[in-house]
Amino acid sequence: MAITILGVAHGSFAARMGIQAGETLVSLNGEPILDEIDYQALSILPRLKITVRGTDGTERTLPLRKPASAPLGLKLDERAVLEPRVCKNHCIFCFVDQMPAGMRPSLYVKDDDWRLSLMMGNFVTLTNVDDTEFERILRRKASPLYISVQATDPQVRIRMLRNPSAGNLMDRLRRMKDAGLRFHCQVVLCPGVNDGQVLYQSITDLAALYPAAQSLAIVPIGLTQFREGLYPLRTFQKAEARELVRDLELIANHYQKTLGTRFVFPADELYSAAGLPMPSEEAYEGFPQIENGIGMVRKLQNECAEALSRMREAFSAADDGRRPERLKLLIPTGESAFPYIRDIVRDAAPPWAETEVFPVPNRFFGPTVTVTGLIVGRDLIDALKRRTGDRVLISCGMLRENADQFLDDWTVAGVSAETGFPIRVVRQPGEDLVRALWEHI
Repeated sequence: MAITILGVAHGSFAARMGIQAGETLVSLNGEPILDEIDYQALSILPRLKITVRGTDGTERTLPLRKPASAPLGLKLDERAVLEPRVCKNHCIFCFVDQMPAGMRPSLYVKDDDWRLSLMMGNFVTLTNVDDTEFERILRRKASPLYISVQATDPQVRIRMLRNPSAGNLMDRLRRMKDAGLRFHCQVVLCPGVNDGQVLYQSITDLAALYPAAQSLAIVPIGLTQFREGLYPLRTFQKAEARELVRDLELIANHYQKTLGTRFVFPADELYSAAGLPMPSEEAYEGFPQIENGIGMVRKLQNECAEALSRMREAFSAADDGRRPERLKLLIPTGESAFPYIRDIVRDAAPPWAETEVFPVPNRFFGPTVTVTGLIVGRDLIDALKRRTGDRVLISCGMLRENADQFLDDWTVAGVSAETGFPIRVVRQPGEDLVRALWEHI
């Protein structure tokens, strides 16, 4: 095992030892370097034996003493880290299995890689981890990880993941706790499969691992219209979602009293499906699972309120009596977020701004997909063609990361050209949304 060295920082310990780009890092203190995680964990030690392989194939071992935690100075080939490990499960709720054909290849990749969980917060099942790799997780103190639990009942979890090795999760989580690791958990809730008593047992089992288990997100299943031949599943009805949210809030209040944390956090989608207001900011305890859709609406509400206060102060200080040209702004959003975004915009827009917030039906994935992040370009075009206005504001969540591209490969420029509307992408949801409403830029 060896990883190519792409660069050596000028003046670093590695540079002083004569290590050069193009060579390969074989081991540190006799331990093979499988990836960046091994490198970061070992290179901070004060005493090192660094084995490198030269471009001619010869190896040399270099001793080094340095201050603890001081960087060694190597830049490694990140492809060894970023190549995702493919998922071995066949989950009954897998969203990738529900994708239509003909989309870009990256959307069909199923990763289940604990390294990406550590570095990027991806959820993993740990079924992709053999005993040797699991020992490496413990040895490297990989924390916090994000664990996709689904059920602590071994048989239910095996049935849901359709993987016979999925039943040992609780044993591994206990070992992680004993090793001092921390982890966040999620349950993708499927009506009639892992709800009811199965869910309550999962909550009880995971709460017993606190503080190693830091939080538990309860996320409703997402279903597209492309489920032919797949396990029969359904979404939660409004009355079911309402009862579920109320039960989970009672459980969270119980843990607040007994553990000092609410521990259980229902996803925004559950509150939306139930037609209930979002909890207060305090109820999210710092938003530990914001990327998992836990508290995104509340965070946006708070950010907009703070940005609005700053905008009003700035406008008042610079007010010369003139008002910007009156424009009509069109603001498309997902059906589940619509009532919340409508209220946010109503409260945040200045008197001279005319706004129309509207939900975009998802014809591409089907009517049960209601989140803003899965709106595609074609559906946006169809929704805009029925409206009049001067400018469109869209959330960056609709687009591919670091690109102006929707899931169906339409671009922002393409949608703009097709509809005739100038489109502004709101990049920082709170601050940028308020700025766009007030300044029309």
